[in-house]
Amino acid sequence: MRILITNDDGIYSPGIAALAQVASRFGETRIVAPDVEMSSASHSMSSNRPLSYKTTRLPVPVEGVQAFRVNGTPADCVTLGCSLWDKVDIVLSGINIGMNLGNAVWHSGTLAGAKQATLLGLRGIAFSAPATETEQPDFEALKPWVSTVLESLLEVPELKLVNVNFPARAPRGTVWACQSVRHYDGKVVAAKDPAGRPIYWYTVVPIEGAEDASDLRAVQQGFVSMTPLRLDLTDHEQLARAKSLEQIRFA
Repeated sequence: MRILITNDDGIYSPGIAALAQVASRFGETRIVAPDVEMSSASHSMSSNRPLSYKTTRLPVPVEGVQAFRVNGTPADCVTLGCSLWDKVDIVLSGINIGMNLGNAVWHSGTLAGAKQATLLGLRGIAFSAPATETEQPDFEALKPWVSTVLESLLEVPELKLVNVNFPARAPRGTVWACQSVRHYDGKVVAAKDPAGRPIYWYTVVPIEGAEDASDLRAVQQGFVSMTPLRLDLTDHEQLARAKSLEQIRFA
């Protein structure tokens, strides 16, 4: 099995080294990641400029794993990596420093790496872990759980795209969960830079609480959440309703 690993925190993130250490037990592994942090880059791609691909020495070398840095987004890294390395079987993205739950799925660069794999006809799994302003995730403690999740998911080839999030404390286990969809109050906070020029910060305040059986609730309760996703964003129920109304109108 050939495993390509990317992230959106950048190639020097300790999370990508931890993921590669675990993944290398499951197959031939290679890292292709952004040369700088690309958090919240979503599924953007560099269509108007060339990309470079350079061998990189990780701060924490992973035995048997080559690493390359790209001056692009996570989606760029996956596309380029799969093009230059034949017969990739699966793409792993992460371990992200910070959660990617609920609405974060829309703008997550971590998840975009896994989504791009699915668009290329491969499998993609995204991994994220909580962090604070002063503390990073305990990647050593997470490694056994990464292994457990991979053992579980690799046995089900029908699962093409999965979003995995770890809780803040030692996990109680793993659970399947749906994506939380909470509305939020988006606020723009005005401020000034040191030169007195106006600047603006965007902040999000959730309106509703976490839904039962959602990824957010699962992580709050101390579980590793695993959420199968799909690329089709069509609201099939509303599509069927719209078609029925059209038929009535023209009957």
